[in-house]
Amino acid sequence: MMLEDKIVTQEEALAGIKNWQESGEKVVFTNGCFDLLHAGHVRYLQRAKALGKHLIVAVNSDASVRALKGPQRPIQPAADRAAVIAALESVDLVIVFEEERVDRLLALLQPNIYAKGGDYTTDSLYHTEREVMESYGVEIVILPLDGPSTSEIIGKIRQECG
Repeated sequence: MMLEDKIVTQEEALAGIKNWQESGEKVVFTNGCFDLLHAGHVRYLQRAKALGKHLIVAVNSDASVRALKGPQRPIQPAADRAAVIAALESVDLVIVFEEERVDRLLALLQPNIYAKGGDYTTDSLYHTEREVMESYGVEIVILPLDGPSTSEIIGKIRQECG
């Protein structure tokens, strides 16, 4: 599949998910800023993909990254972050979303499994996201983190480079 075919609208993702689920295939969903892709991200996405047949990754828009991480972020624009994520073999589809939280997107797409990094627990997930998932019985899987965060990498770069 070509890179540009993997970056889709929410409606296109919904159609793909429905087809996969009707065929009995498990769909895994995860989301994040993915501002500077690093080995920890790659390992995390590979683990997420191993939970099902298809992996959908929702990437925060530039505005939502700023709201979550502060005015100095993102480092890379959403289109570039989405392209890098889409280039990974483990990723089937990528969606850029505008909101800070994925509760509306989760309610629309209704994946089988929601994967989140080990910096979260089921209890620390944002309450509206957890409520949406509980309302239709999605399985929530917390995956271990492996390596420094993007924020830690950016901090090290700023410290060493000024």
